Amino acid sequence: MKSRGIRLQYSFQTDGQRGADLHNPLFDLLCAVREHGSIQHAARATDSSYRHVWGALKQWQEELGEPLVTWTQGQPARLTPFAERLLWAEARARTRLAPHIEALRAELERVLADAFDGTQQVLTVYASHDNALPLLRERASAEHRLHIDLRFAGSMDALRALAEGRCLVAGFHVPPLADSQNVFARTLKPLLKPGRHKLIGCTRRTQGLMVAPGNPLKLRGLADLATLLRAQPPNADGSALRFVHRQSGSGTRLLTEHLLQAQGLNGSALGEPAESAEDSHGAVAAAVASGLGDAGLGLESAALAFGLGFVPLIEEDYFLVCLADALEHPAVVQLRELLKSQGWRHTVAGLAGYSPSSSGEVLSLTRALPWWNFRSPRADTATATDRPGSTPSKT
Repeated sequence: MKSRGIRLQYSFQTDGQRGADLHNPLFDLLCAVREHGSIQHAARATDSSYRHVWGALKQWQEELGEPLVTWTQGQPARLTPFAERLLWAEARARTRLAPHIEALRAELERVLADAFDGTQQVLTVYASHDNALPLLRERASAEHRLHIDLRFAGSMDALRALAEGRCLVAGFHVPPLADSQNVFARTLKPLLKPGRHKLIGCTRRTQGLMVAPGNPLKLRGLADLATLLRAQPPNADGSALRFVHRQSGSGTRLLTEHLLQAQGLNGSALGEPAESAEDSHGAVAAAVASGLGDAGLGLESAALAFGLGFVPLIEEDYFLVCLADALEHPAVVQLRELLKSQGWRHTVAGLAGYSPSSSGEVLSLTRALPWWNFRSPRADTATATDRPGSTPSKT
């Protein structure tokens, strides 16, 4: 197959665009053939003529040097193995790029809006990947004249961006834990300072195993998967099971470690993460849906988007965090008002696996993170009380 270059472009439309959908006529056509099993029905679905679709398929086959569709009289049209691989590869790449494309589109919309009216507030947010935040950004722009410059990163990277002054607000997630002897406490304590940081409630969401439709491996949790991995190869074709890992520094990677420890398992129980670990819930779902993995930890909404099965494992809180003196910043005030609104609560309630939880409410570290214990060990208390302007009673 000859190498082909990629060219991206954008256009101005009166209705704008929601999300990060990218369309290419080849992949739109392949999707239609796979869905409808007929060249004629694919032509109707794409509002094209039979002759146009058949000619386009022949042209693409010549360009790529590989057959795309197998079809005989009286039989349904089917994609070739090459076309299936091509379709899934494009879907995975598009899903991985979706957060970056959304950010680029939002930034283009902001600068164009500023060209006409410079009164819009701008709020830079580094946040762990989440399916509700792009919806929050849309509501902020449409209803509050607030542009959220949303940049997805791992939870740890987002908190470091806040510490380094690269953003005004950061987003991270953590399950409701009371015991201070956990991986979240060890990892987050150096990044969140009592009295200095304030949390803003955002959502509560469910994470679980994203699996093939029908859950053919009958997984109930990570322990089941770890057991199957020890007894591999369990797949019918003799291949090994594959768990799709998230990238280092992500909150979901920490959650995986936490869930394994709760089952008395070590971090290698699910295999060593590949160098190309995925950086979003959608990318994990795409890997499982394409057959490149058998299971991965992620959000129910991501699983449903790819037609996967979902095994709920744990609820967690998604928090936004800022410095205490930033709470009255005009952009942060607008953000808090939006999070408290009924419209936002309705939006969150309509997203699979999500519910509003203390949305817009300013929370202290000790209230929201009960594992933050000032009394034990003694050094924690000294550190908190010795810090200027920071006492346990003020957090």
